[in-house]
Amino acid sequence: MSANERTPLITTVVVGHQRERYTHSTLRRFCTICLTITVIVVLILFLIPVSWLPFHGGSEHSNDKLFSYHLLSSPLPHSSWPQSQGITYENLQQILLESPSADKAREWSEYYSSGPHLVGKNLSQALWTRERWQEWGVSNAGIAAYDVYINYPVGHRLALLEKENNTSMGSWDGGEVAPTYSDEYVVRYECSLEEDVLDGDPTTGLEDRIPTFHGYSANGDVTAQYVFVNFGTYWDFADLVAANISLEGKIAIAKYGRVFRGLKIKRAQELGMVGVVLFTDPQEDGETTELNGYKAYPDGPARNPSSVQKGSVQFLSMLPGDPTTPGYPSKPGAPREDPYFATPRIPSLPISYADALPLLRALNGHGPAASSFNEYWQGGGLSYKGVNYNIGPSPPNTALNLVNEVSYTTTPLWDVIGIINGTLPNEVLVIGNHRDAWSAGGAVDPHSGSAALNEVVRSFGIALSRGWKPLRTIVFASWDGEEYGLLGSTEWVEEYLPWLSGSAIAYLNVDSGARGPHLDPAASPLLRQALSTAASLVPSPNQTVPGQTVGDVWDGSIRTIGSGSDFTAFQDFAGVPSIDMGFRGTKNGPVYHYHSNYDSWTWMNRFGDPGWRYHVAITQVWALMAANLLESPVLALNASDYALALESYLE
Repeated sequence: MSANERTPLITTVVVGHQRERYTHSTLRRFCTICLTITVIVVLILFLIPVSWLPFHGGSEHSNDKLFSYHLLSSPLPHSSWPQSQGITYENLQQILLESPSADKAREWSEYYSSGPHLVGKNLSQALWTRERWQEWGVSNAGIAAYDVYINYPVGHRLALLEKENNTSMGSWDGGEVAPTYSDEYVVRYECSLEEDVLDGDPTTGLEDRIPTFHGYSANGDVTAQYVFVNFGTYWDFADLVAANISLEGKIAIAKYGRVFRGLKIKRAQELGMVGVVLFTDPQEDGETTELNGYKAYPDGPARNPSSVQKGSVQFLSMLPGDPTTPGYPSKPGAPREDPYFATPRIPSLPISYADALPLLRALNGHGPAASSFNEYWQGGGLSYKGVNYNIGPSPPNTALNLVNEVSYTTTPLWDVIGIINGTLPNEVLVIGNHRDAWSAGGAVDPHSGSAALNEVVRSFGIALSRGWKPLRTIVFASWDGEEYGLLGSTEWVEEYLPWLSGSAIAYLNVDSGARGPHLDPAASPLLRQALSTAASLVPSPNQTVPGQTVGDVWDGSIRTIGSGSDFTAFQDFAGVPSIDMGFRGTKNGPVYHYHSNYDSWTWMNRFGDPGWRYHVAITQVWALMAANLLESPVLALNASDYALALESYLE
């Protein structure tokens, strides 16, 4: 029937029985309860700190790392971030102060200074160094090799020659007769060109000890009159020219000191001289001389008369590094240039003052006395041995025969490079020391620095083992070839110059790290504050007042950095702020036999640093300065110090 207005609004509809919606209601309730409990537990554990949980906000301890993710914890990785990664900065400083060991420094020094290790002849030391660094946690340690042009000694001679005077009487009218001489020279004195073997210092008696010679010296056999040229500085030669002293065709005999030895040979060569002989005058030894009653080494602290300073005569101010690859690394197959732009063409030899005595005495009475020149010619430590320091030239019948025979070759050198990567990949700190030496020892130069570098690496390795990661990357370098002409460091800088120019924040160098009590840094003024901060944290080895630090006893002076060690390429080529530092001797302290066989482990143990405490101190200063530069959020470089230094230079 169709619906109309009379149709009822409500009608009865017949339906079936209602079906249950869920067949597993009990299981559903159980799961709901479990999930609810889980959420509550999570909230309790991660949102509501409770006193009985070991919550430390993300410390370096492994059992606390979970709580660094606590939502109410600090958003920083740890309390000292960004001054330090993984451990607090204070803990890092403590590690770097407590880890260096005098016994370890003594051990490393004894290893390095136990035999000859000229450039190209120390691969075993390079491998040993790499292995130690890897053991201490610097897993990224390798060897960078370069092929460099150098010389090795073959033979040498220096003899004082004299022709006999055949003039027997004057002329018939009583006038003087020009002297006549025999045609042949006779040997008046033959220089030993050797350092004495000393009882009690085994290094001096090694059969394979290095002969006396000059690195990059020229081959030659010349016989000529000779002239004493004082220290052989540019101004010394200018004084001789002004005094009309004949120099051309003569051999120069000069004292070591005041300028780099290579520049002495360079100026003599430019003035037409044919050879150069260099010796160390006791004048350079301060008060510790035999004249003042001190016994000579090994019986006392004065200079041994037979000591000889070897060294390079490359023109370092013209070109550091391999002279045949100027401006580019000496890799195998690299093109080679003429080396004579930066190396001598005339022969030279180093001698002891014992060998210099007969040569200087033979000039007595010939030419003006040095004392008649200006203030820079005064002094001389051999007057009491009969030397008048006359200029010469030597008489026409007296000459020197100088023979220098060397063999030039291209040989590999080996830099050891270790890297600890930091959080900031484009900011890098480099610290280094060289490993090659002119003697079998080299306990001061370079191995007081080598021992300290090992202790720096070992100390940072301990920090790594405790969870530290540096903010900036640190590169450790054990250079080879420094002694010849900063070879290893310069070639490495030349290879990585774009990267270093853009990323290196500083270079910290220690060459001669410990040979006395006086901290003597040379640095870019930008690094003054970082050095002062580090020195103020290190206990002074000489505690005249309890609690004294190195900073307390340091006079605060910082020399202008020039050249002469591995910082040169970083500073001059890459424009990187650099420092070279170490503890030096005093004028009344034991004489340091620079580049001599007597720079030995025995000398260091007896005279240089008997307790090895200054080795520890330089390690601590070096490591703490590095830590400051590595971890400071804002680089610890002070531009105002640079401005003040520039002002002082102008004044």
